[in-house]
Amino acid sequence: MQIGVNTLLWTAGFSEAHLPLIAKAKALGLDGIELATFDFASFPAAAARRELEAQQMPGILCSALVAGMSLATDDAALRAQSMAFLQAGVRATAEAGLNLFIGPFCSAVGYLPGRRRTDEEWTRCVDGLQELGRYSEGFNVRVAVEPLNRFETFFLNTAADAKRLCEEVAHPNIGVLYDTFHANIEEKNQADAIRLLGKHIFHVHTCENDRGIPGSGPIDWPGVVGALKEIGYDDWLVIESFGPGIKEIAAAACIWRDLAAQPDDIPALGARNLRALL
Repeated sequence: MQIGVNTLLWTAGFSEAHLPLIAKAKALGLDGIELATFDFASFPAAAARRELEAQQMPGILCSALVAGMSLATDDAALRAQSMAFLQAGVRATAEAGLNLFIGPFCSAVGYLPGRRRTDEEWTRCVDGLQELGRYSEGFNVRVAVEPLNRFETFFLNTAADAKRLCEEVAHPNIGVLYDTFHANIEEKNQADAIRLLGKHIFHVHTCENDRGIPGSGPIDWPGVVGALKEIGYDDWLVIESFGPGIKEIAAAACIWRDLAAQPDDIPALGARNLRALL
């Protein structure tokens, strides 16, 4: 397995000014980097591709549905806008020379209608992800959909629902991003959740219970790593955390305090802890 870091630790949106973060991640001892953007029109795909190749650093593209976007909504125009956004993400992934596009792609992060999802919303999301899967075929890009905890979305929270979603979408390019932070809230046992998802796991975020340094808190890391090995997962373990100085992210992720002495300690020490487990 390879260990990476998400650029949301340093910036809310990856732009040309942030290309040096690729070399910084390498200097911190990471094997690769997850580039996060919520605006594909301004994402420097070609420049990122050149810099990733120059640094010999593999990459992943990360995003999320924002501003009320949703594949589940009954508003056809909003569904079309959301699909166009996700298709732009697939294209940007390919243009950057990458083959994995990840994030919570069912409903907008933070949208909490005060009720559980409906069957109609579920069906619309399945239909949308099937369309996105077919679209991604032409770009050699896989899409990993992320379940979030109940405080960030009403739509997709558990491994069981994520497995059901993949089975109903039934497209080889659509899988799951498993995140230990969200699963720590929603799952009774993380190793069991990982075994349940099995082949549907395309990508893993290794995040401590407080989004701080992996291995510094109560998450059962031996159980997580052991279950991943058991299902034959041999891909990315990406450390996703957020800098308290980034206003947009601090508000969305409720980061009100420092999670480490220095933000760079989170990936540097987290990678050390994860490698010890591996």
